[in-house]
Amino acid sequence: MRILRTIFDFYINSSIHVALAVYALSWLTLIQFNIAYDENVLYFIFFASITGYNFVKYFGLAKFHHRSLANWLRVIQVFSLICFVVFCYYLFKLSLAALRCVIIFGMCTFLYAIPVIPKNVFLDKHKKLRSISGLKIYIIAMVWAGVTVVLPLVNNDYDIYSNDVVVTVIQRFLLVIILMLPFEIRDLSYDSLRLATIPQRIGIGRTKVVGVILSVVLFLLEYFKHNVSSKALISLLVVVLITILFLLFARTEQRKYYSSFWVESIPLYWLALLLMLS
Repeated sequence: MRILRTIFDFYINSSIHVALAVYALSWLTLIQFNIAYDENVLYFIFFASITGYNFVKYFGLAKFHHRSLANWLRVIQVFSLICFVVFCYYLFKLSLAALRCVIIFGMCTFLYAIPVIPKNVFLDKHKKLRSISGLKIYIIAMVWAGVTVVLPLVNNDYDIYSNDVVVTVIQRFLLVIILMLPFEIRDLSYDSLRLATIPQRIGIGRTKVVGVILSVVLFLLEYFKHNVSSKALISLLVVVLITILFLLFARTEQRKYYSSFWVESIPLYWLALLLMLS
């Protein structure tokens, strides 16, 4: 049992699970726009997500403990390096237009983790984009929306300025914000007040109300698309209801895997449901 728990913890801590969520949303985009499975862009997104998330999460730790890294961090570093090599392999299989998108989203991730902006821009001592008051959740949502919607479509020469694509990007942006709320509620007791997260600014109760309203907006936006299918509506409705339930039951004292596994599994539920309906 301990071995299984160790393996599962590695699965979560090494960002494999969150990378699968990003991969699932990217595949969903291809399905929604009737594009064939694109191995190059989907595998790139998966391995790039592991590399990027581990870089963001462990950059500071690795720099501080570089002479005495804990065993778990050493393993994650080696694993991340392997993923980085695979990520580079698929990078060169993307189209030129997709590479331009990768540079933009990559820079956002880099600035999110690395202190490069003058200190006086920030409200605390951490010179990183994620330390700017209230900005963290919107950076993550923007990058996820771009990577999971724009990048797969650009790599397949799809018109990203069409009405349906714009609506999908907005939906994806809202979805990620909603999915982040249980995390922000969980971290309410630990986050610096200067981060100005949504629960810090308006409280847990109002945060849940905002999340429910955004979920309803997310669903209603589906009707603004030119091509609306019953399968897409049903799958989206189920996912929205599941998301609302997870949000309503979110607390500051959560079970260990409530947000890090179950909430982050919602894109996987959506993909599985849409594949079953198809």
